[in-house]
Amino acid sequence: QVQLVESGGGLVQAGGSLRLSCAASGHTFSTVAMGWFRQAPGKEREFVAVINRSLSVTYYGDSAKGRFTISRDYGKNTVYLQTNSLKPEDTAVYYCAAGSVMSPTRYSDSSEYPYWGRGTQVTVSS
Repeated sequence: QVQLVESGGGLVQAGGSLRLSCAASGHTFSTVAMGWFRQAPGKEREFVAVINRSLSVTYYGDSAKGRFTISRDYGKNTVYLQTNSLKPEDTAVYYCAAGSVMSPTRYSDSSEYPYWGRGTQVTVSS
């Protein structure tokens, strides 16, 4: 089993930044891919970004490209999401996810990730 705990969410004004963190514990050998999804009220869960340690690659959803950066500290089993130039439409609960997905065509599919954190709320005011 893998446990994921997110932190770093909060209230920020439009144009501001937040750094989200996700600490993994347990059988972290199965967390080849660690990523972030988000879900706003009344909307489906949306892929934000993923980092794959085996392939040393990162992928971003369209809403994150150019503004968000995902990174990973392998020694701390922690993945980060630096969010910049935040907009009110970025308001959502941000979830950390982990799994063994390797195919770029599957990174954005939430069903590929068996492990999830409880989420951290990000609210961007206009």
